[in-house]
Order: sequence, then structure tokens, then C-alpha cells
Amino acid sequence: MAAFHDFNFKLLVVEKLMYGDETLTPPFSLRAHMRERGIEDLDAYVAENGLEYTVLDEARAHFTELEIPADLLATVEELTFDGGHQVFMECAPVWDGEDDLFDVRRLDDLALLPNLKLFTGGSALEHMIPGALETLSARGIEARH
Repeated sequence: MAAFHDFNFKLLVVEKLMYGDETLTPPFSLRAHMRERGIEDLDAYVAENGLEYTVLDEARAHFTELEIPADLLATVEELTFDGGHQVFMECAPVWDGEDDLFDVRRLDDLALLPNLKLFTGGSALEHMIPGALETLSARGIEARH
């Protein structure tokens, strides 16, 4: 199984495969996961514990431990960075998109996606990692803003 170096990059891949293509199953639902642990009102739980601007431990553990087979990674031809991703809401259910919580920090994990051809959200990525557009271009990956 592939080992990711950047948790937030992995989330972009999970978004594509789990919530977009629906090929990485079953889809993770933080609300359902927390209900199983007796927490009915997730938003209240987040507020009462000061967790508004963080990835909940339960989601981080799930996505960190989630194994994505290489053959599934090979199906990824496009990735998108967008603050409205479902995977972000599964990690931080009341996140408002006004901070760098889900910023990608490094691009080492591009090597795990041998067929990636397009990255949408290139201007955001360049803001997160100066030189990112050059890195994508050097790998033959088109960047759209």
C-alpha cells in the first residue's frame, strides 16, 4: 500500500476516489461515526470542546490509517483543490475555509499518482507551495487556476 507524506494531499486523493468517483468504499461519515460513539449533536460537540478549527482526531485517525491500493491510485487522472470538498467537512464539520487547515505542504506524493494529468486549483496550490506550478509542469501535469 502507498504511504502518503502529506495528510492534506492524501485528502485530495480521498475526495476524488471516495466522494467523487465512489471507487474507494465505504464512504466515511464523521457524523455516523460519532453517533456510534454516543455523540448525537456533532456541531455542539465541536463547539463545546473548542474544535472548530481543527481536524477531529477520529477523522484524522480514519484517513491516516486508510489504505489506498496502488491500482486505485493509478486511476487518478485529475485532482482539484477546493475549500468545499466533502472530505474537509468529514474532517472538520464546522470549518469555514478561512485558515490554512487543509493547505498542502509538500508534493512528494505526486509520485503515487502515475497517471495524474490535471490539477485544478493551481493558483491556490502555488500560494501554499511556491514553485508548485513548476513542479507540476515538470511532471507533465497541467495546472488550471
